[in-house]
Order: sequence, then structure tokens, then C-alpha cells
Amino acid sequence: MPLLRQRPAFSRVTALASLRPVHAAFAWLHGNPKRIMDWQAEVVAIPAPPFGEQARSEWLAARFAEAGLSRVETDAVGNVFGWLPAAHLPAESSGPVVMLSAHLDTVFPAGVPLRPVVNGDRLEAPGACDNCAGIAGMLALAHALRLAKISLPAPLVFVGNVGEEGEGDLRGVRAIYERSALAGRIAAHIVLDGAGADAAVTQALGCHRYLVTIKGPGGHSFTDAGRPNPIAALASALAELAETELPDEPRTTLNLGTVSGGTSVNSIPESAQAAIDFRSTSAEQLVRLEVALHRAVEDAVAHWNAKPGAAENRKPLTFSIDRIGNRPAASLREDSPLLEALRAVDRHLGLRTELRLGSTDANLPLSLGFPALSMGAGGEGGGAHTQSEWYCARDREVGLKRVLLLTLAMLDWAAEI
Repeated sequence: MPLLRQRPAFSRVTALASLRPVHAAFAWLHGNPKRIMDWQAEVVAIPAPPFGEQARSEWLAARFAEAGLSRVETDAVGNVFGWLPAAHLPAESSGPVVMLSAHLDTVFPAGVPLRPVVNGDRLEAPGACDNCAGIAGMLALAHALRLAKISLPAPLVFVGNVGEEGEGDLRGVRAIYERSALAGRIAAHIVLDGAGADAAVTQALGCHRYLVTIKGPGGHSFTDAGRPNPIAALASALAELAETELPDEPRTTLNLGTVSGGTSVNSIPESAQAAIDFRSTSAEQLVRLEVALHRAVEDAVAHWNAKPGAAENRKPLTFSIDRIGNRPAASLREDSPLLEALRAVDRHLGLRTELRLGSTDANLPLSLGFPALSMGAGGEGGGAHTQSEWYCARDREVGLKRVLLLTLAMLDWAAEI
């Protein structure tokens, strides 16, 4: 049965929700909570540290094939794709698509013990919620939509992407939007990230990260005394940077995250490093902080190189500042069809979505002007980014209904543009 088009958002959602195939999809979600939890427990036991997601990519590709998705493939960076084609369009169509994605990686490095414990509707394991809840929810929607034989007016592309966490720096979605043939076809992008059915991230928190390295000749603490010390110079730079005045609005933060360097207590170090994190809802503030960082490091190195005796039989200190993270700031327009559809879905299901600020895979498409948001895949969770992380599947069903109706509404809209 074809989906209904050319209606205001609430009428569109109400009409979609009344279709018999959509009821069949809801019934599948209601009848398969154990199967969904089994997927979640299975994938959480597969390590997926930053830049080490291959095993999960392979697992998801097999699950996409089992779900009956077409064109299952993995790209060069490890993103896994699967398609539900449009009912009345040729496979080679180049028209609009809707993308539903969930990131595969975790914050946990290789070697962290992964011993999932399932107790009824509760799963305990590092990464159980972030983002195995999103992965399992995406698989549930793929099965529900295909088995209900819903006739889609535009293609739906499922993606398990790499590189969302930490130094992954959104490399998975960057590959899609910067190098994929899909980039110009994405009418809307819905990101499944974690649990919940009462919030959506529509404002992308900008985040710039830098690695500062200061190097010198090093030496013995006594016989080479007087040589400039990279740790001293780095400490001076960080102390100056920490005094940078930050505005309350737009909210802007500065964090000195890690410091390392040196060989022993009686050695003048040859190098010192620090990782620094800037966040703001304003791109201008991020630029201002970058300027402050460069000024602080340049001034500190110049100061220590100019110290009396520093120029005697040694090389001067040198420095480098490398950007190791760039999540752009952006926001979903208030008049976006995606936001209008989400509010219509809420009204139909009796929910109320809180619009939030966050740093997610949606940052990249939002910064490029694509309609995108990040939302939970239902249920509850806690302890994110800790080894005590947990997920509870209570009310998962309503969260997945919310995502399913929103996805169908955007497919309907995409077919019109």
C-alpha cells in the first residue's frame, strides 16, 4: 500500500499511522523484545574502540543481510550500508533518500573487559546504551519495515557508521558527506544514539580539539642546566590559556585535557604535549579560542627561548599545534520539515520532545545545511562512557514507534521534493 502524501505534517503522520502495514510493523516491534535485546547483547560483546570497529562492521553487515536489506556493502572507512528500496522507483534511481544511522564505535580502548550481563529487560556492559541501543534499534526497524511490506515512496538507507566518539572526529559521516555518491541525495538524516523517547539533539555543539607539542634538545638536569625546558614552556602556555575569559552566552568552554612529557626526574625533557578541548555553540567563539591558544604557545616559547643563557650551545624550543578534532557548530532550522514531522509524531503518540544541544553525528550534516537530528532508540540508560554503563528496555517500543513514524513521514516528504 503506498504511503500518503501532500498533507500537513500532523495529517500526514495520522494517515501513516492508520495504514495496515504500519500496524504490522508496530506489531513486530511489540512481539520481538527478546530478539532485539539479543542483538544488543551480542554486539556489545564485540570490541569497537576508536579506529578499531572492523569486527562490528562485519557483524552488522551480516545482520543487514539477514534482515533482507539490499545493496549491503562496507565502504573504505568501515561504514556499513543497507537499503530498503522505494516501491515504484528503479534500483538505479538517483533521487532523494532518507538516511537512518547509528554509530558502531565506543569510547573504550582495546582491552577493556566486555562481559555483558542480561537480567530480564536490563543489559549491563560498557557501551550497552551508547551506542548498542542505537544499533539494536536500527536493526529492529529494518526488520519491522521489511516484514510489514510497507511500500516506501523513497529509498531508506540504513548505516552503521564508524568514528563518532572521541578522536574518531566524525570520520564515518564525513566520508558519507564528503566522498560518497549519496551525499547530494540525502533529504533527511535521522541519527539513533543511545536511549530515550523524550529528547532530540537539534543544536550541534561545536568542538575543536588541539594537540600542542613543544620540543627542545633535552639534557641532564645538572650538567645541561639552563637549557630551555619544554614542560616549563608548556606549563606557561597552559596557565595563560586557562585565564582566557569565556562568555556565558553563547556558552563556551575550555578544557585542558591531558599533559605528558619527559623521561625522568633528572632529565631535561625533549618534548611535552597537551591535548585541549574547546566547545561552543558559536563558530566565532571557537575561532577566538584558537587564536588565544596560538598566542599563548607562541609567547611561552619565545619567553623561554629568550631566557639568559638559553642560547648557549643548544637548539631553541620549537612547537607545533595540530587540530585533532573538528565538530562544527550548527542547528536545525525552526521551520525544518524534519522538526515539523517530529512534533507531529509527538502529538500523535502523546509524547513531548525536549530539543537539546549536543555533539553527535548530526553535527556534520547540520553544518552543511542538511535536515538532521539525533534521537534515542527508546528505553532508558545510564553510566554512559563508564564501565558501569547499563540499558533498560522498558518502553523501548514507544521510542521505536516514534522513530519509525518520523522516518516514514520524512520518506513521504522526500518523495515530494
